[in-house]
Formats: sequence, C-alpha cells, structure tokens
Amino acid sequence: MASGFCRFALVFVAGALSVTTAQAFPVTVQSCDREVTFDAPPTRAVSNDVNLTEMMLALGLQDRMVGYTGVSGWKTLDETLREGVQALPELSPRYPTKEVLLGADADFYFAGWNYGMRVGGDVTPETLGKFGIQVYELSESCIHIMDKEKASMDDLYADLLNLGTIFGVRERAESLVDAYKAELADFQSTIPSDKKRPRVFVYDSGEDQVFTSGRYGIPTAMIEAAGGRNIVDDLESSWIKIGWESVVERNPEVIVIVNYGEVTAAQKRAFMIKNPAFRDLDAVKNDRFITLDYVEATPGPRNIAAIKRLADAFRSAQF
Repeated sequence: MASGFCRFALVFVAGALSVTTAQAFPVTVQSCDREVTFDAPPTRAVSNDVNLTEMMLALGLQDRMVGYTGVSGWKTLDETLREGVQALPELSPRYPTKEVLLGADADFYFAGWNYGMRVGGDVTPETLGKFGIQVYELSESCIHIMDKEKASMDDLYADLLNLGTIFGVRERAESLVDAYKAELADFQSTIPSDKKRPRVFVYDSGEDQVFTSGRYGIPTAMIEAAGGRNIVDDLESSWIKIGWESVVERNPEVIVIVNYGEVTAAQKRAFMIKNPAFRDLDAVKNDRFITLDYVEATPGPRNIAAIKRLADAFRSAQF
C-alpha cells in the first residue's frame, strides 16, 4: 500500500500545479440515470468515504471542499491522506444527514448508493436538490438504481473525468486518467496471455454469512485486470451477502481479504484457516491469502497499484 499511495501523492501534486485552459460553463455530466447540469464549479463540496475523498484530492480539489464524511465511523485515515485533508473537518463519522450537509452550507455532495446514500433514504439527489445541493453518484454504485455493464476500470476513469468536468479541471483529470491507463497497460503487457486465470474470492466481512463483491463491484474489474477471475462474478450485485456454501462449491484458489473495521485481516484469515468447513479449499490448503485495504478495494486512485499487487501474487503462486 505504501508504494502505491506514494505514487498517488506525486500524481496529485503534479496535477495540482499544472496549468489548464479555462473551461466553459454550464457543463452537463451523466450521473447514473440522471443528466446533471452545473452552471459553475462547486465551491463548497463534501465527499463521502475515504476512496471518494481521495479522488477529490487526486484532482487537487481540496480548496473547493468544506469537509468530508463517512470515514472514522468504520475506518482510519493514514498519515498521507490525513495531511491532504488536515484543513478540512469530518462533518459526520458515518453517513451524513441532510442537516449536516445543510449546516456546512454545501453546494455539492460526491457520494454513492451505499457510499453515503441509501435508496429510499433521507439523503438522495432528489432530497438534496431541493436545497441547492447537487449530487454526483459513484459509478460503481449505480447498479442499485439502474442496469449497467459489468464493472470495469472505465467506471473509475469516468468518475475522475466527470469530476474534472464538474470542477472545471477537465485537462487535469484527462492527464491523470491517461497516466493510469498507460501504467496499467504497460504492466498488463508483462502478464503472459496463456497463463491460467486463478479462481479468486473477495472476503470483505462476516462469519455466519460473508459479504463479498459480485459482478458490478470494482474488485471484479481489478481481479480480471490482474489476470484472475472472481468466482462470484455471476452475482448481479456490486457488494452482497451470500452463504458460505457457494464459496465452498466454487473452491477459490486465492482469497482477497479486505482490511478495515474492528475485525482485522489477520482475524479473518484465522477464521477461515481454523474452520473445518474451509479446510479443503485450495486457497486455504495452500495459504494463498492477499490483503487489500478498504481504500484499495473500492473505486479510487489506489486501484492501479492494488492491481499490480494482485497480479504479482497470482504470478508468484505458480498455478
């Protein structure tokens, strides 16, 4: 994680210092099933969750923000991210209420479905729009309200480009996305095309049932980009609870543990190793566990470095 985030920080600094051509407004972007028009760049933005906040920082937008939400209630900020947001308050440790956003005099909210908003909840694009707060929705989360294509890295790129358009820094966003695409393409060229694609399972959390990522979650795109296959990529969801029986039947060769919250990655690994129900899984028998921090396993600037780590792990396992 350290090396991956170091690169993110350098890209952020370079982008923040670049000179861009003035962008004309109004602009219109696609946000899930809505077209959203901005007459001017937001000046009092709020982002929810650590990965969405990092997207804002990667584009050098902290001077357009009045705060962020939804981090300390579940996760912690590492030192580098804490430096990036040190002048900004955390307005709510978990999902914010309308009153929190109104109290901050926000004019923009970058969130997603189950990333700061819930379908049918009090905080939605419609409820906030009545108060002049415009919303851009995380692309990965759109599956909760509409049909969409299987997850791909284009979801991340689209979000960065749309944010660049919304805030009038489109050239900066294009440079960042082009750099990510080139870095990923260069790395993928080193992965043998005839190499076996290992069966991979994402273990986010849970013991009685397991919370994992299906067809529309960014881990599916990351695993495929790294040369593997998500064993539950047929599940029509982004993040979902399922029974362990499905995991046992599909017998993963690699298990990716998402590290966050009160239960550590080491505890999750120990739960699987000690449970007799999992003793015959190839991943358990061969102790093939990979840990990704939450911010690496959700859409954001650390995805490319995380893909490299996954690919290196798949390669070293010698399937």
